[in-house]
Amino acid sequence: MLVGEIISRFEKKGFTLKGALGLDCVLGLKLITVDRSFAEKHYADLSAKPFFNGLVEYIISGPVVAMVWEGKKAVATGRKIIGATNPADSAPGTIRGDFAVDIGRNVIHGSDSVESGEKEIALWFPEGIAQWQSSLHPWIYE
Repeated sequence: MLVGEIISRFEKKGFTLKGALGLDCVLGLKLITVDRSFAEKHYADLSAKPFFNGLVEYIISGPVVAMVWEGKKAVATGRKIIGATNPADSAPGTIRGDFAVDIGRNVIHGSDSVESGEKEIALWFPEGIAQWQSSLHPWIYE
């Protein structure tokens, strides 16, 4: 798993990992196995696309580490850290540029808008997320 490397990239950018509330989380992360109905709900907006079944099969094929990151322009900047959807179009230094080869196996999901992010957080973290601020916050943000 590339979890440590992925976390490191977001932390180095100054983002804060927001942990889920509840006993099912360790260190603010959820390592979960996604069932088919949940995957179909997550990708519902893509259900008419020809690659929908492949997305569902991929996300249910093994455990998923779900995370919520917070920071200035987190969605836009996070998408830059992640790289283009197609790994072949992703720059070296991005997560997909460094660790993915095929578009159907692009390693990581990132919300494409704040609105999508809010929906995805509600879906993946129905128990809510922990509210805290890193002691580094005043050194990173004005």
